[in-house]
Amino acid sequence: MTDTLAIRPAVPGDVPAILDFVRALAAFERAPDAVKATAPMLHDALFGAAPAAEAVIAERDGAAIGFAIFYTTFSTWTGRRGMWLDDLYVAPGARGSGAGAALLAHLAGIAVARDYARFEWWVLDWNLPAIEFYRAKGAVAQDEWTVQRVDGAALHALAHAAPGERG
Repeated sequence: MTDTLAIRPAVPGDVPAILDFVRALAAFERAPDAVKATAPMLHDALFGAAPAAEAVIAERDGAAIGFAIFYTTFSTWTGRRGMWLDDLYVAPGARGSGAGAALLAHLAGIAVARDYARFEWWVLDWNLPAIEFYRAKGAVAQDEWTVQRVDGAALHALAHAAPGERG
């Protein structure tokens, strides 16, 4: 065994493994029932006519051990695109092997090559090992910003609010 780590673009045949990683990540993040995505949904989002995101796979000796999914953002302040890392996951048995660092560096390389102004992501405030890992890689917390979300029934109510009720 050569113990070779590689990062490569995902291909359609990776969708089942990506979905497995997404489910494992959700379980780790204490939300195992939150995943609604299906293999066909992920296939369309990553490889359909209008892809919503891109994915890369971390492999050790040809076996998938992790993944990252990312997409393009835009900042009016910089006037340039950026990269949003939606998910980064390394299987428990491969943690500490350099796969997470390799995934992060690979994505940073894509951002630099595409002349993106930013590379951003969320991390749960209780995930101290991840926070320490990201800080060691040069990430800076944006603690003055809070995430706001409207989904489900509230999203539909907002979309259908009368003009005077919209604010």
